[in-house]
Amino acid sequence: MMDWTDRHCRYLHRLLSRQALLYTEMVTAPALVRGGALHLLEHSPQEHPVALQIGGSDPHELAQAARLGQQAGYDEINLNCGCPSDRVQSGTFGAVLMKSPDLVADCMAAMIAACDVEVTVKCRIGVDDQDPEIVLPAFLRAVSEAGVRRVSIHARKAWLQGLSPKENRDIPPLDYGIVQRMKAEFPHLHVSVNGGIASLDQAKAFLAAGLDGVMVGRAAYHNPADILLAADREIFGADQATTAEAAARAMLPYIEAHLEQGGRLQQVTRHMLGLFAGRPGARAWRRMLSEGAVKPGAGPELVEAALAEVEGAGATV
Repeated sequence: MMDWTDRHCRYLHRLLSRQALLYTEMVTAPALVRGGALHLLEHSPQEHPVALQIGGSDPHELAQAARLGQQAGYDEINLNCGCPSDRVQSGTFGAVLMKSPDLVADCMAAMIAACDVEVTVKCRIGVDDQDPEIVLPAFLRAVSEAGVRRVSIHARKAWLQGLSPKENRDIPPLDYGIVQRMKAEFPHLHVSVNGGIASLDQAKAFLAAGLDGVMVGRAAYHNPADILLAADREIFGADQATTAEAAARAMLPYIEAHLEQGGRLQQVTRHMLGLFAGRPGARAWRRMLSEGAVKPGAGPELVEAALAEVEGAGATV
């Protein structure tokens, strides 16, 4: 979710769900430790619970990055071993680490020793021509012995040669069965499934089948109201606290503060385009925000006008 789940996106998503654990976009350990890019750790106190997702492959550097993440206030530090992009391959992190479970175990042990918050890992079921039935259990055994207690498994292989990052999200077939078998083989691990999950009903089915968690990516981004608004009630048994209209209005003070700090409206509203997906007025909402937010001087009044179009079209949540 690089370039997607930034702090503006997470602020919106937290308005929709008080319970769901949010993840940052991946931040590289070298950027934090060598580059001193601590601004990448900035987030709002309202985002919690929120996990920092880190990329890297050097145990010492990752330990330092994990410590920085804890100091910044994150509730969890997650090592990404699933991203298939060329950029992360060249840095020897992301999905290519599925080929080096012992190195990942060393990284996890170092991160766990460096901080007090929970350290977790996100992985694929394998890469390229690896046999997931062999590779994935070995990977989980290695990180478990290093002290990891929570894993999220993207139920697809990553093809590092021959497929683009976008194609890696769709073309390799999903194998949810192996994720469920891993939960049975490693009952002490908290196992979440990821990949291709498009609805709360699908998420609830995985939980009913014995998995401990469900990670939803693109569907929660493109249709945040459909996924997140009902999650507190249907998944966590809590009251549904808001509506999509109320969340849009609650973003207005946040937008004003962002603009006062020199930011641009489009930096925030690009994450709001799907808020009314599938509902009357959604097209006008998207068009007004897409076309208007990039114009000089655009401000929260544009969001109010777009919201009036939705409400005028009779959209309800």
